[in-house]
Amino acid sequence: MLFNPPKKKAEGTAHSKIILLGEHSVVYGKPAIALPFTSLKVTATVDTTDSSNLLIDSETFLGTIDEIPKKMRGIAACIKETLKNLGKDEKGLRISLHSSIPIGRGLGSSAALAIAIVRGLYTYFDQKLDRKQLMRLVNIAETYAHGNPSGIDMMAASSEHPVWFQKGKETLPVSIGAPFYLIVADTGRIGDTKSAVDSIKLNYEREPEATRNSINLLEDYTIRARDALNEGNIVLLGELLNLAQIELDKLGVSDEGINNLVNLAQKAGALGVKLTGGGKGGCIIALASNANQVKEISNILLKEGARNTWYVKVAESKKAITSQIQ
Repeated sequence: MLFNPPKKKAEGTAHSKIILLGEHSVVYGKPAIALPFTSLKVTATVDTTDSSNLLIDSETFLGTIDEIPKKMRGIAACIKETLKNLGKDEKGLRISLHSSIPIGRGLGSSAALAIAIVRGLYTYFDQKLDRKQLMRLVNIAETYAHGNPSGIDMMAASSEHPVWFQKGKETLPVSIGAPFYLIVADTGRIGDTKSAVDSIKLNYEREPEATRNSINLLEDYTIRARDALNEGNIVLLGELLNLAQIELDKLGVSDEGINNLVNLAQKAGALGVKLTGGGKGGCIIALASNANQVKEISNILLKEGARNTWYVKVAESKKAITSQIQ
């Protein structure tokens, strides 16, 4: 391959994601509902450099791709495979990364980073990128990060719309019958998804019936939540979030810090509250009835120990949007 990079700059972007319901049960083939969380984003800027090797410029690492630290090797593998797919050389390129997504909080930071990089490289070389190619390339980084990822993170982080995800099946849009507000609160602690998944496996061995019952209930709540979203029944959605949190706590993936924020948000009037993502740290989500309540709940959570809070307004949408999930 000849080194002849174009003299220009290109950007790729991606946003965070929230799992509304179905985390952990999705590992067992059950459905989950995930939302794009556009308040937090990643930007990958690709431009030229005089270096003889591809440079990575990020907040945690500055150097060549071959010097990349172990925790970023999935990203390096994704970059190399993307360039191979494009038929391009690594020389003379620089990828600058900027992310507002906190790492290890269950918000899809690794998936969003890989999506932004792949999009940036394809844009830089003026090549068309379809969803199948994007998912294949991003999955390389996700496999390094999570071992055997379900795929929900990269699907939600690459979509502009809420999605219904079930491993091995077509990802579908979720229609929203009435707008609603979600608060995302950071416990300030990195979640431990692997430990949480392993603890559920252990529970299956020790208490198979109780564990199976919790997984089945999470499936039921997710199915009912899709209907509630479609009908615009936000009160029912809140009840289902609360019920899901009870089962997640039984499964051992919640913890004292999460439960404390959940209880505070419930007492502050949230319609429903639960952890989101892997658990054992990370974030919670709280369903608010209006914009004023968002501020009230956020202030209480921040005062009582949340590291940070954000919110998202999920807009009403009845369109057939499957083709836009890219």
